[in-house]
Amino acid sequence: MFDRVWLHANLATMDDDAMGIVMDGAVAARDGRIAWVGPRADLPGPAAETSDCDGAWILPGLIDCHTHLVFDGDRSGEFEQRLGGATYREIAEAGGGILYTTRQTRAATEAALLEGARPRLAALAAEGVTTVEIKSGYGLDIETEVKMLRVARALGRDGGPEIVTTLLAAHALPPEWSGRRTGFARFCAEQVMPAAIAAGVVDAVDCFHDSVGFDDAQTRIVLDAARAAGLPVKLHADQHSAFGSAQLAAAYGAISADHLECSDAAGLAAMARSGTVAVLLPGATYFLRMDRHPDVAAMRRAGVRMAIASDMNPGSCPARSLLLMLNLACTLFRLTVPEALLGVTRHAAAALGLSDRGVLRAGLRCDLALYRVTRPAELCYWIGGNPCVGSVVAGRVSHGLSAR
Repeated sequence: MFDRVWLHANLATMDDDAMGIVMDGAVAARDGRIAWVGPRADLPGPAAETSDCDGAWILPGLIDCHTHLVFDGDRSGEFEQRLGGATYREIAEAGGGILYTTRQTRAATEAALLEGARPRLAALAAEGVTTVEIKSGYGLDIETEVKMLRVARALGRDGGPEIVTTLLAAHALPPEWSGRRTGFARFCAEQVMPAAIAAGVVDAVDCFHDSVGFDDAQTRIVLDAARAAGLPVKLHADQHSAFGSAQLAAAYGAISADHLECSDAAGLAAMARSGTVAVLLPGATYFLRMDRHPDVAAMRRAGVRMAIASDMNPGSCPARSLLLMLNLACTLFRLTVPEALLGVTRHAAAALGLSDRGVLRAGLRCDLALYRVTRPAELCYWIGGNPCVGSVVAGRVSHGLSAR
């Protein structure tokens, strides 16, 4: 007997590039995993509990594979500065940007960070997001980096989306390390990373590889330490300049390279060969009014898997909606509907190195998102609104349809 069955639903299993559509389907769960999925008429057995979905669409639970949602402080003033003509670089060089958030986050208590992050996570969960990656990077010291990741772990115990944590200590150069960027990279690799590992709060390691971040040699210090510790790596890559980030990510077998606004075709082809997922962040491109967009056509030609994420953060993308990112990815970057939806399910799971979710398939985690729409394209079509009527995390109903 199944633990639970969802009936009278249309399914977008995301098990193929055409979204794996099953009309009038059913999903059955046992012990937190999908035990059966297919046409309702073929359902093989009874269940202890049944949910009638009344024609809703079921997708794999959405995955937001790039966020910075643990932080303190408000940067709406910088938004005003940019509207007045200031650039991202000018604001950063004047002590704003990441360093402003760093000062606020260092001063905040762990309890304050947790309470500030909960509404941001709840906004994603309400849209059917069941897995969220959270980066550190607003501490730039041992104590605060570990504090941020502890908060992220605590969010994962609240009963909502599962949390995956990424150490991004090499995010910016703090003032106490001014003029010693290579020394700070060593500090991140030799002191911050071991402390985070010892605390049991890190799943992967990221680095901001860019002309306003860390160069090849400095980034390699961080990535070499991560690989030596057995941690997967990823990069903030080629966001503000063509910096060779895509090639570097590929050389390290990074699970993802994120942003990629300025990456060239050769770098993207290298990513395809290494299996590195391209994480597109259209909200940041939009909010920063960037002229350069990721070369999606080159990604298609090379066969690079494309994920989409919110990049929720206080400075360059104060976005609380992954569904909005679907629309932006389609309108700004010209992704197709299947590409966009694969980008927040199957390919987003790959960007986090997770092979147990992102697809409706027997044996995988039973993470589901249920939507009151007439077709999956509506999830990419609407600007605003939330058609999510329920979600399931590892077989446990997080919110939505009741059982009988």
